[in-house]
Amino acid sequence: MTQLAERPSLTLTPARRRLSPRSSFVLLASIVLAFLAASSAPTPLYAVYQSEWGFTATTTTIVFGTYAIAVLASLLVLGRLSDHVGRRPVLLAAIAVQAVALVLFTTADGVPMLLVARAVQGLSTGAAVAAIGAGMLDIDRVRGTLANAAVPAMGTALGALVASFVVALLPAPTHLIFLALLVVLAVQAVGVALMPETVTPEPGAVASLRPTVALPRSARRPAAVALPVLFAVWALPGFYGSLGPALVATLVGSGSALFAGLGLFVLAGTAAITVVVLRDMPARDVLLVGIAALVVGLTVVLVSIRLSAPVLFFVGTAVAGIGFGGGFQGAIRLVVPQTLPHERAGVLSLLYVVSYLGMGVPAVIAGIVVVHDGGVLVTAQGYALAVIAFALVALAGLLRRTVDRPV
Repeated sequence: MTQLAERPSLTLTPARRRLSPRSSFVLLASIVLAFLAASSAPTPLYAVYQSEWGFTATTTTIVFGTYAIAVLASLLVLGRLSDHVGRRPVLLAAIAVQAVALVLFTTADGVPMLLVARAVQGLSTGAAVAAIGAGMLDIDRVRGTLANAAVPAMGTALGALVASFVVALLPAPTHLIFLALLVVLAVQAVGVALMPETVTPEPGAVASLRPTVALPRSARRPAAVALPVLFAVWALPGFYGSLGPALVATLVGSGSALFAGLGLFVLAGTAAITVVVLRDMPARDVLLVGIAALVVGLTVVLVSIRLSAPVLFFVGTAVAGIGFGGGFQGAIRLVVPQTLPHERAGVLSLLYVVSYLGMGVPAVIAGIVVVHDGGVLVTAQGYALAVIAFALVALAGLLRRTVDRPV
């Protein structure tokens, strides 16, 4: 595998009154943090919406699935755009659309408006993550690869935790968290305006909007190993984002909002720590650790559901979080370093497409099963077994390709 560079891979074009490369990198990471925090913030709010509007757990999974589908659509259409027009224009547009989504959340008065807000949020997130991820790699390939793996999990954990406390302890929870995020986005938009561009615009912007699934030849073999793992590990946040609030409420015996986002926080928080701890381990070994932890963690979760043991559930969730962080980091580190600057946004888009398929498709199916198969507990057990099966398939593929041609 090509070794990562020890220094920034691209020298930014000098400009007056522009941010330094270090400041630009921190800014980009903070935008990912804010966007992913915004995406997980509604999770603890579903109980509030449910009590006000009277919808079921099925509706929760539909709302969650709407977000995932919108992210997918955005990645497929807009994922490569920043390789052609530059990172800054795409980021400024994505921040503006995210701000619209946050306003829609604050004014939502029913499920239809909530669905619209989630769809708009998904479109902005899909456009942003590929451009931001590529921008961080433009500035520093080593730190950029690590940040691409760690920061999404950090943002997901932060959003779930903060929103839980806001709902439980502060007034107007369905407004306050989104208004705070609007302020953060406004500051970040100013920063993007001052950030130097990291790529030279190239022709073909309109053609890049045509959905395509393509990989540069250098990334195809590692991608064949990484993509099944991505699908499996991203099914985990789908599980905790769609069924998690209702499942935790059932196990704990409390509908408190403090518990609503706790499962997602433990999962994503452990994942973020795992990325940092395992950053020096070879990518293939990280993938193996991730798959093993995912299987063990979800097995413990299954046992906890059968025994109605909430403490055991969170222990299993933490172990599964190691799987999430390890699997995601290993996949990113295996594929991304093989790409050239003008290929990065497109390749990251494909990785995120597979990730959000893993997050969205099982969650939507779970929403249907909740209605027809007896409730949240039965569905959660089936979901966990399915994710374990995905992980074992990914493990078989990883071992087979490693034997055929070492990664």
